[in-house]
Amino acid sequence: QVQLVESGGGLVQPGGSLRLSCAASGSIFRINVMAWYRQAPGKQRALVALITSGANITYADSVKGRFTISRDNAKNTVYLQMNSLKPEDTAVYYCNVLSPRGNYWGQGTQVTVSS
Repeated sequence: QVQLVESGGGLVQPGGSLRLSCAASGSIFRINVMAWYRQAPGKQRALVALITSGANITYADSVKGRFTISRDNAKNTVYLQMNSLKPEDTAVYYCNVLSPRGNYWGQGTQVTVSS
């Protein structure tokens, strides 16, 4: 059993910043990929950023230059630093972990960008 606990969402004004965290615990053998997805109302869940165990990083075009993903392997934790936030970044953000034992999702954290 693997648990993912997310934190850091909230309400922020356009141009502001937030930092999301996701800590994985439980029967984790090895984590290959840690990622953040988001789902806005009426839209499908979409990849925001991912980081592999080898520190290879992929970003969605819409967040390049504004968001930074990082991970602490010792703590099994992934972070998403979000700067220059825009109203279109408003969504529920989900943490995702891929390991040899399975594909796991967090419960989601709401990010709202509004003045």
